Amino acid sequence: MDKNAAGAAQAAPSGFLDRAHSVAPAGFNRWLVPPCALAIHLSIGMAYGFSVFWLPLSRALGVAKPIECKGMTLVQAITTTTCDWRVSDLVWTYSIFFVVLGAAAAIWGGWLERVGPRKAGTVAAFCWAGGIAIGALGVAWHQLWLLWLGTGLIGGIGLGIGYITPVSTLIKWFPDRRGLATGMAIMGFGGGAMIGSPLADQLMKHFATSQGVGVWPTFLVLALVYFAAMLAGALGFRVPREDWQPAGWTAPATTTNMFSGSGGYVHLDDAHKTMQFWLIWAVLLLNVSASIGIIGVASPMLQEVFAGRLVGQPTIGFAALDATQKAAIAAIGAGFVGVISLFNIAGRFFWATSSDRLGRKPTYAIMTALGALLYGLVAPALIGGSVGLFILTFCLCASMYGGGFATVPAYLADVFGTRFVGAIHGRLLTAWSTAGVLGPLIVTTLRDHALAAKVPAAQVYPPIYWALGGLLVLAFVINLLIRPVDPALHRYPEETALEYGADAVTGDIPPMHPAPAGLTPAVALAWLLVLLPIGWGVWQTAAKAAVLLR
Repeated sequence: MDKNAAGAAQAAPSGFLDRAHSVAPAGFNRWLVPPCALAIHLSIGMAYGFSVFWLPLSRALGVAKPIECKGMTLVQAITTTTCDWRVSDLVWTYSIFFVVLGAAAAIWGGWLERVGPRKAGTVAAFCWAGGIAIGALGVAWHQLWLLWLGTGLIGGIGLGIGYITPVSTLIKWFPDRRGLATGMAIMGFGGGAMIGSPLADQLMKHFATSQGVGVWPTFLVLALVYFAAMLAGALGFRVPREDWQPAGWTAPATTTNMFSGSGGYVHLDDAHKTMQFWLIWAVLLLNVSASIGIIGVASPMLQEVFAGRLVGQPTIGFAALDATQKAAIAAIGAGFVGVISLFNIAGRFFWATSSDRLGRKPTYAIMTALGALLYGLVAPALIGGSVGLFILTFCLCASMYGGGFATVPAYLADVFGTRFVGAIHGRLLTAWSTAGVLGPLIVTTLRDHALAAKVPAAQVYPPIYWALGGLLVLAFVINLLIRPVDPALHRYPEETALEYGADAVTGDIPPMHPAPAGLTPAVALAWLLVLLPIGWGVWQTAAKAAVLLR
């Protein structure tokens, strides 16, 4: 049996979920793929919104108020059935989410490229929804270890696989608009909490009784909703043939986008051995670290910096505020967080889409340089100045935080080609996991040190801003060092056809034809199903943020 025959035999589809079985038929409209990607990312994006559960869970047993057990250790909290959990115990679930996300994306990225997005998306749906369902049992039985295992660990695996699957698929369908493609998908991840948090809040109020706070039934409802949405998205995925490209599109010849339209790529086994991979890894690490920590303290930061000015009392410091005034500025702080969330989401689409025109390297240069300017000079200068400009400054920073996430997959596709971009992106996400520790560590360490030294609340933050600005200056320099990969590492589809599936060769797959022009009923329906919940989430968030305009 010759090589091509062996490849055809090995690649013969053995099931509906296999990659070869999901190769797009003639006339397939690629605009059906983004709603599938959004269905998955909007579901797993609820990971950002799990803080809505911490306070209700901290009184899961006491209901009206927590049943506290003084001196309880974390080890005791894991199995206690008589003491309410502390918020600090519950926040570990959030930490597990994002550590496991990076690890899962790195471990199973290569598997995704072999089996295709339909099977990977289905596995992600079972892990994410199943993990939340197991977490519901942990809440119902009041076993913290079960919450960590289900929602944190198993759900985190679903997060990792679910995060990279849509990105990998969309980049292959939009070689002409890679930034737009990744912006659409990753915007969904940023917007998941915008929908899930208010939905969870309303569900908890509906299920709450005098005997329970309504968390575990809320978990079950969310698990069912997310499973249905993610499974629909996964089953709707199609992949293009390796030789497909958009009708009428000619790949541009540029120095940074080496593989645009050529079909070439850098193999997964080689990508992490290149200097380019680690330079992009470092840029993402520094860009995320510079914002993730400050976003985590956004509400207290605004309250401590401006204090009485937020309620028309410019001479009153934070410590001198009475309970009523603190409640009022806390509402303003929550509104600030809501506005930051909207800019974070919008930035994912804006910066990634802009990179299609500007190029990925120039886009990162603009984001890091502008971010360094805003953190290092503008933010410190605005302390004691305009509240509105201060808020705008950090909203712009939040937009570039989201923009960094959304632009980096297209950057990887430009440098390494699209064939293994999902797997390479998965490995790169370990930078996110690292930044999730580094960024908050920098911010909290500097903040705690200043507070311990009795520094006035309004003056606690300038050293933090300067440190974060320094991170972005370093990211700007590193980004300038990124160059094309050595041509000796370039490969082409036939070299990995046997290993990675039938759509890597022409085989007997019918040729692709241009999709029907215009907005078809199927495309309109698919987009409507994802835009309706997005619109509801924007409205809910905007209503909370409106307090800033009062």
